Amino acid sequence: MARHGSAKPSTAVRIRSRPHLNLLKTLEITFLGTGTSQGVPIIACQCDVCQSSNLKDKRLRTSVLVQMNGKNIVIDSGPDFRYQMLRCGINKLNALLLTHSHKDHIAGLDDIRAFNYIQKTAIDVYLEQATLDAVKREFYYIFEENKYPGVPEINTHLIENKEFLCASIPITPIRVMHYRMPVLGFRIGDFSYITDANFIAQVEKEKIYGSKVLVLNALRKSNHISHFSLDEALQLAAELKIPKTYLIHVSHQLGLHDEVSLALPSGVMLAYDTLKVTL
Repeated sequence: MARHGSAKPSTAVRIRSRPHLNLLKTLEITFLGTGTSQGVPIIACQCDVCQSSNLKDKRLRTSVLVQMNGKNIVIDSGPDFRYQMLRCGINKLNALLLTHSHKDHIAGLDDIRAFNYIQKTAIDVYLEQATLDAVKREFYYIFEENKYPGVPEINTHLIENKEFLCASIPITPIRVMHYRMPVLGFRIGDFSYITDANFIAQVEKEKIYGSKVLVLNALRKSNHISHFSLDEALQLAAELKIPKTYLIHVSHQLGLHDEVSLALPSGVMLAYDTLKVTL
């Protein structure tokens, strides 16, 4: 919703005023992974978090499943993509959205070939040109003229920082900065998703206002060159005034899930793997 005194209506208001959004039904979010690029526990680490027996301290690489109108959309396919699909029993994939080209967000792309086989169709992948360039380098065999049998089949859809349709669902990109790297977050209905960021310009924040749920990265307690710290994420959540904010892309340096959760303000929660949220 636009803030009082704002000179322009927010993008969120413009989106919700469009008739096609009235067709959207219940939106369910499943956190497939909530960890940082190395996951938690980290290999060979002996810290309390990595040695914890609490399942909420076991974090696969960050990814989320959005289910709406009978469609399954996954945001980012990191190295744990195969296991995430198996763990959550996902038998259908309508589309994949990629936020940026870092390995912990694209490395599992090869495993969509299982969906190719089951669904007998290529999978739609939505991404920016810079991300497509990286995908072509990393998965060159997908794009060869004479393909080896059984390689992944994808339909690439180039997106820019403007609304697009994905599986007939309107999606609004949100431009954020990951140090000097442009990254996309996404707003789907009343759900806004931001990973791998430490700066959001005011014009992009306008797209988030009015959301009911915000997912936001909070790497650790101390400052980081390319991710929001816990305090920075909390300050942004308070500024945006979203009713519920879930923190993701969490490293072992943030601390034990239960201890961190106790210290969070009302309306802010530490997400964990397999958590489901319904709007």
